[in-house]
Amino acid sequence: MRLFWVIMAVLGGGLILLVANHDSGSVLGIENTAFARTLYLGVWASVLVIGLLGSGMHFGQMARSLAFWVLAMLALVAVYQYRYELQDVAARITAGLVPGSPISLADDAGARVFVDRSSGGHFEVLADINGASLRMLIDTGASSVVLSAEDALRSGYDVQALDFRIPVSTANGITMVAAVRAGEIRVGSIIRHNVQVHVAQPGRLAQSLLGMSFINTLSGFDLRGDRIILRD
Repeated sequence: MRLFWVIMAVLGGGLILLVANHDSGSVLGIENTAFARTLYLGVWASVLVIGLLGSGMHFGQMARSLAFWVLAMLALVAVYQYRYELQDVAARITAGLVPGSPISLADDAGARVFVDRSSGGHFEVLADINGASLRMLIDTGASSVVLSAEDALRSGYDVQALDFRIPVSTANGITMVAAVRAGEIRVGSIIRHNVQVHVAQPGRLAQSLLGMSFINTLSGFDLRGDRIILRD
């Protein structure tokens, strides 16, 4: 108990110094933020030391317990410092297990989404439209996002009530589509709201297309070998 109150007195004194020297920006020559961080770590170190001393363990047991908690704290710090790299590893594993899964990476350069080429030679990605997960073909030749009738149904649109009167040119000639608005389109960590979307007539489109009405909202995209990178 005596040790506990000594430690509390030291920490309390440090807190008083921090408050008293707030306007000056430093305490005992140490910048306020660094001094506050030291006090914070001191609280945790005090809890650990007092807990070990009060446990009644022998010195050897105490040393092993202290080493365990120090290693645990270092591991937590390492996980935090490498959180972006670990997210990238997890995303790559998911992409390998589920083809088309986008790999999201956020850093100082902004959000980026990586999509690997499929075994068929195309860039296919799992995208969410209005909360529905759809496998879409990234198509820079398509002027807009185009949904097949089946995917439109999954995304919440009443295909039977749509007005297919907009002519569009395709590789198979002119076809008619209907215009709707997507409340949300999500590709990895990239999210867009209120995007114009076209819906193809039933039986006219085998796979939905992620076209330029979405891609034009990005800051850019790069094609590097078997990978396309979408930059927010």
